[in-house]
Amino acid sequence: MNDANFSRAKQDMQLKDLLETQSAKRFPWLWVWLAGALMVVGVSVWLWLRSGNEKSAPRYTTEAAARGTLVVRVSATGNLQPTNTVDVGSELSGIVDKVFVDDNDQVTKGQVLARLDLSKLQDTVAKSRALLAAAEAQVLQSQATVSEVHAVLARYRHVSQLSGGKVPSKAEMDTAEANLKRAKANEASAHASVIQAKAALQSDETNLYKASIRSPINGVVLSREVDPGQTVAASFQAPVLFKLAEDLTKMELQVDVDEADVGQVKEGQNATFTVDAWPGREYTAVITRVGFGSQESGGVISYRTVLDVDNTDLSLRPGMTGTAEITTLTREDALLVPNAALRFTPALGDEGEKKPGTSVVGTLLPRMPRQEKKVRVTGNSVASRVWVLQESQPVAIDVRTGATNGRMTEITDGELKAGMQVITEALRAQP
Repeated sequence: MNDANFSRAKQDMQLKDLLETQSAKRFPWLWVWLAGALMVVGVSVWLWLRSGNEKSAPRYTTEAAARGTLVVRVSATGNLQPTNTVDVGSELSGIVDKVFVDDNDQVTKGQVLARLDLSKLQDTVAKSRALLAAAEAQVLQSQATVSEVHAVLARYRHVSQLSGGKVPSKAEMDTAEANLKRAKANEASAHASVIQAKAALQSDETNLYKASIRSPINGVVLSREVDPGQTVAASFQAPVLFKLAEDLTKMELQVDVDEADVGQVKEGQNATFTVDAWPGREYTAVITRVGFGSQESGGVISYRTVLDVDNTDLSLRPGMTGTAEITTLTREDALLVPNAALRFTPALGDEGEKKPGTSVVGTLLPRMPRQEKKVRVTGNSVASRVWVLQESQPVAIDVRTGATNGRMTEITDGELKAGMQVITEALRAQP
């Protein structure tokens, strides 16, 4: 390259540098604008990613753990019955002549409720009385015979004494003595006939008495199953003609307690019950008996439980259906949480595993599955877990639970305190 060409190239480079320097001095705001635009785009992208994560983040429904009274009740349904119900029947067969009472009538012990036709029974009694009279007459006749034979024997003995034993003969004396013994035996037989006739008469009179059906108790007639003219046949078993209740002011509610609840039900526990006839009214009762024998209905096992009921105002009637609530446990000043809190478990990744300083990309990475803690049963309490909300994140607290009424559960041990917000449900926002 010659000197002329080298000089020309050098001038071109100097001119280019000069132009670039002038351009930079002339447009310094261009670089600032480009840097600001890049910053705005970056912030916008970061905010968009963050808003997307916030929209997908779960929200929680919470309820405060609180101290209160836990009441555990067992529900059971049954029917009301009088404490003493008597079925009145007839031992005799016959035709009903008269009925003296009707349903709901008050009766007293010994009162005649109904009467059978007495014609045949009265005839039988009259016949028995006649037979008794005949037997008694036979006794008198036998006594007369004994007296007569005894007199003959006494005369024979007197004659024998006067004659020195020559008369009467020995055969005549033996016959006289035998006649006396025979007469005494006939007298004894006549007395026995009298006793037999009296027994027959007494039996017939008893049947005549039983033909009038009487009340065995003081009470009220619940039902009448007989009408005048009806034939009563008591050949194999006594037919039920009336059903009586002794005292309707004292009744019992017989309920069937499910086998899952019978372990909590004991004698002496208080209960309340309602009947459809009196909506809104609540009656009180006390358990008097819990049956050991089981009952099965439709594959369901239950146990008959009897509750004593006061019915002084007679508002309750036999057969009414009662729904009882038996109070099996009352625990004062217990720490209570909703049962939903014990059932709640956060979804994977909802336990607040995000650490401070984690990048946006890091929050999108998959996480390791969480290992659930196994529940252990210890004595009468159960080791369980609840989740409380701290800094918008669920935190697990191990607790031990006690009794429950189906809605609230008692916490007997653990770090949970009254006032802590326990999580009952997760509400994930819609995208």
